[in-house]
Amino acid sequence: MDNGLLNRKFKYTFSNATYVILGLNLMVFFMVYLLNIRIGGTPLGYWLSLIPSFVDRGYVWQFLTYMFMHGSWSHLFFNMFGLVMFGLILERELGTKEFLCYYFVCGILSGIFSYIVYKLTGVNPILMGASGALYALLLLFAVLFPTAQVRLFFFIPMKAPVAVLVFFAIELISEFTGLNVNLAHMTHLAGLLFGYLYCLIRLKINPFSVWRKML
Repeated sequence: MDNGLLNRKFKYTFSNATYVILGLNLMVFFMVYLLNIRIGGTPLGYWLSLIPSFVDRGYVWQFLTYMFMHGSWSHLFFNMFGLVMFGLILERELGTKEFLCYYFVCGILSGIFSYIVYKLTGVNPILMGASGALYALLLLFAVLFPTAQVRLFFFIPMKAPVAVLVFFAIELISEFTGLNVNLAHMTHLAGLLFGYLYCLIRLKINPFSVWRKML
């Protein structure tokens, strides 16, 4: 049943938006680290990353732009590898408009959630990367293709839903034990959470029901 705006379907189109997102990430990385662009004397990276104290001063666009910032070549490579691996399949399955809606809603909400957590805990990190949205893509891939296999850390084969649960456990343990403090575990968990809620509310698919049948 159609419940209004939340469930109104987009007309199916396919425009290879995954490659556009990839290109934008590469362009931003080039501008920040190779051209060393500054605005008003401040490095471009500080304008685009999500920094709670900057958001407090009105830099609200950072909830979007942090998704295009990466801290190193390896950070960029692994995120873009995940984007292409899952994004192309999901964009073709959902259509470009639904895919973009999912990607940016989950990514932006993950940033907002992280900002709230940082404010409550009194820390002021520099948050960057598309990982929140990418964890959401992994979850959606596991929902739409529950029998598909993925390779955890490139060499451990497992069903996609199992990979989601493994990553959830890793991120949860890392967040509360302080392991890998340089990674935004809370943002990753938020990506899984908002991906789950998007499936449940907008797509009207219960991920756990799908996985229960498969497993």
